[in-house]
Amino acid sequence: MTKVLIATEKPFAPVAVTGIREVVEEAGYELVLLENYTSKDELIKTVSDVDGMIIRSDKADKDVIDAGTNLKIVVRAGAGYDNVDLQAASAKGVVVMNTPGQNSNAVAELAAGMMVYYVRNFFNGKSGTELKDRTLGIHAYGYVGKNVARIAKGFGMHVCAFDPFIPRTEIENDGVKCVDTLEELYKTCQFISLHIPSNSQTKQSINYALLSMMPENAVLVNTARAEVIHEEELLKVFADRTDFAYLTDIAPANREDLEADYSARFFATPKKMGAQTLEANVNAGIAAAKQIVGFISNGDTTFQVNK
Repeated sequence: MTKVLIATEKPFAPVAVTGIREVVEEAGYELVLLENYTSKDELIKTVSDVDGMIIRSDKADKDVIDAGTNLKIVVRAGAGYDNVDLQAASAKGVVVMNTPGQNSNAVAELAAGMMVYYVRNFFNGKSGTELKDRTLGIHAYGYVGKNVARIAKGFGMHVCAFDPFIPRTEIENDGVKCVDTLEELYKTCQFISLHIPSNSQTKQSINYALLSMMPENAVLVNTARAEVIHEEELLKVFADRTDFAYLTDIAPANREDLEADYSARFFATPKKMGAQTLEANVNAGIAAAKQIVGFISNGDTTFQVNK
């Protein structure tokens, strides 16, 4: 019988597991559950005889993929997939997919919430400011960026976006100003919301040169990846600009330094929180299950990322 493994150090919500099980068992497959595991060896042992695997932030490295004797597909329940060794998967003929869009509203609401939290002085009782009529720049206009734009417009913000991979007409049809260059985005927007992936082109690309262009009272919001920030140069921006703030749900390595020296202008959640809602949990998990069934039963590779 075809086996599908849910391997999650941080388990899905029970309702999500129930939904995944329904999809898998309706297809005539068996569901294998590995939750709260504490060692890579447990994952390697369990993956050895399954056909498909659903993970969240779990590491599917070469050792794990090679251990999957029958493994045909790995689905990362979420947008990012840098926790999967794509080269090892491709070498073994294993298809890797993500579930784009399933977590997008949750991440967008978090980005908006952090902006409100900051402009209202972390809700410390003192008078703050409002987001209305402020200018927000969206760096990468994918699923999350679109939702951030929708929410920001509801606040009455002016919204701009830069994304060389999205047609200008698609951005402008959403009532968002499409800017021609990254430099223009950072020069004209007081708030910037980051939604770029982590890859060889983007790692440490958010640097001093870019951030120093931002207008007065600049606020950078990062719900994307820690690796896209040049952390040493971020410290230099904080030191040189007393009007600069950084809000993130991916704590930087220099978090303690930032909290010690710039607590009024820096906020990081205790852990990555973007997809931590019940709705996102369920949506991504069930989407992953459907994609595995679609691939194994019908050869559907719509969301394959290691082509």
